[in-house]
Amino acid sequence: MEVKEKKTKETKQGVLKRIAGPVVTAVNLDAHMYDVVKVGKEELMGEVIKIEGNNVIIQVYEDTSGIRPGEPVSNTGLSLAVELGPGLLTSIYDGIQRPLSVLVDKMGNFIQRGVSAPGLSHEKKWTFKPVAKVGQTVEPGAILGEVQETNIVHKVMLPPNAKPGKVKVIKSGDFTVDEIVCVLEDGREYPMMQRWPVRVPRPVKEKLNPTIPLITGQRILDGLFPIAKGG
Repeated sequence: MEVKEKKTKETKQGVLKRIAGPVVTAVNLDAHMYDVVKVGKEELMGEVIKIEGNNVIIQVYEDTSGIRPGEPVSNTGLSLAVELGPGLLTSIYDGIQRPLSVLVDKMGNFIQRGVSAPGLSHEKKWTFKPVAKVGQTVEPGAILGEVQETNIVHKVMLPPNAKPGKVKVIKSGDFTVDEIVCVLEDGREYPMMQRWPVRVPRPVKEKLNPTIPLITGQRILDGLFPIAKGG
C-alpha cells in the first residue's frame, strides 16, 4: 500500500489566526461544521468543531508543534469518514484510520506529520464469493457476497443508505476492495468497500439487549460491578 499525500477537492483557503495546543482558529475560511481541513504548510489533518462569524475553530488530530499564525488552512469539503471492507480486522490504526504498519514501513518508527494512507489496502486482492443471485431484489443490508478475511467470514452488504434494486451483475473471483463486484439494473455499482461518515451511526433494525452475565469468579467484580457478555 502506497503512502499518499492527502489529495482532495479544496475550496478557498483561510489563514491561521490562533493556536492553542490541538485547537486552532482560522479566519476567511469557507467551511461548514465537521468539514475536514488541512492545517498549515504540513497539511495537518483537522476537523471544524465550531464557527463563530469569521472565526473557524478547528480540532487538529496531529501534533501542532511548529505551526504559526499566518500559515494557510484549506477545506477539503469532505466529512471525516472511514473505509469499511475486507482488511479492516487485520489492521492496526490510529484515531483517524491511518494504518500504522504501513506508515512504519515507509517512514520508520518516527512518522512524519501531514501524511496519510488509505484505511484499507487498495492493491491487495480478496476472493469474493457471491451470495446474491442475478435478478434478486436486494435491500439495504442485504448480503451481496462473502470474503474469507480471517477465520471470520466478512459479509459484503449493500450499504444501509442505498435504495433497493435488482441485481444485474454479480461477480466471482479475486478483486481489490474498490473494484466493482455488483451492478444493479438501474446502473448502480458497488465494490466490496464502503466509505462511512464517522459521525453518522450505522443503522440497525433492532438492538438486542445482552442477557448472559460474564462471570469472572471474582466476588467483588461479579457482585458490585456485574457486566453482560456482549454489553
